[in-house]
Formats: sequence, structure tokens, C-alpha cells
Amino acid sequence: MLARIVTFDGVSQQRMAEMRDRIGSQEQPEDIPATEMMLLHDADSETAMAILFFENEEDYARGDAALSAMPADETPGTRTSVRKYDVGLRMESNRA
Repeated sequence: MLARIVTFDGVSQQRMAEMRDRIGSQEQPEDIPATEMMLLHDADSETAMAILFFENEEDYARGDAALSAMPADETPGTRTSVRKYDVGLRMESNRA
């Protein structure tokens, strides 16, 4: 499993709310075959981090190409970094 982690600057609370509304109301694009997505936001510093998980290298490459081509007005803020990671461990709590 692979993770694509992107950081953004200039992400206001209003912009974060807009992103939640827009992304939450859309179907997942076919060209972004992520198994899961998280968007973390630090309102005090107006920064955000998007974490997308992909099952394999082929899915990652497809998603990375689509996300890299995304117009700036469709991102949370100004993209500051894009990194690729192997997921070394992933654990979910079984608490209710």
C-alpha cells in the first residue's frame, strides 16, 4: 500500500468548509483510485495535509497524474509539497 501526502498553505476555515461540501457531495473520480482519503486542517496556521491511500503502484501513478494536473482553484490552498510513502503499518481501533 502507498500513500500520497500533500501539504498546503493558505487554507482558511471557509476554504476548508467549501472543500468538505464539494468533495463530500461528489462521486470519487475514476482517475483517482484511492482506497481512502483524509484531509487534515490546522486552522491556526492555515495549513492542511491531504493523505490518499492506494493499493498498488499502478493505482498510485494513475491518481498522482490526475491530482498533479488538478487546477489550483480545486485544491485547498497553495501546494507546498507532494510526497510518496510506503505504508509501513496501518491499524484501526476496534473501539465503538
